[in-house]
Amino acid sequence: MGRLIKNASRIPVPGGKIIDEYVGRVNTGEERISIAHMTAPPGWSEPPQTPSFHEYTLVLRGIVRVEHDGGVTDVGAGQAFVSEPGEKVRYSVGPDGAEYVAICMPAFSPETAGREE
Repeated sequence: MGRLIKNASRIPVPGGKIIDEYVGRVNTGEERISIAHMTAPPGWSEPPQTPSFHEYTLVLRGIVRVEHDGGVTDVGAGQAFVSEPGEKVRYSVGPDGAEYVAICMPAFSPETAGREE
């Protein structure tokens, strides 16, 4: 049966990025998929990671730069990027910041993100 998800859970992260998870382990207990709305401030970046999930990144505003095994891809508003499990990626944004949606299958977890220190 269908159900309404009335709000997201805000997940704290260092560096000023805001993560509002609508579907996933934190907000709904869902382990098959996570859907989160991200807002990254100007100049934000994160360490490289090698996740064990598919990640679909849909950019709504700004540009998200993805450094990946195949090179570097700038993903603009209205575009999407798909990374495969086991692929090393690093996300960052430019001087205007960015807003995007991340969909992970199976659902994101810190343990499966494979973040480098």
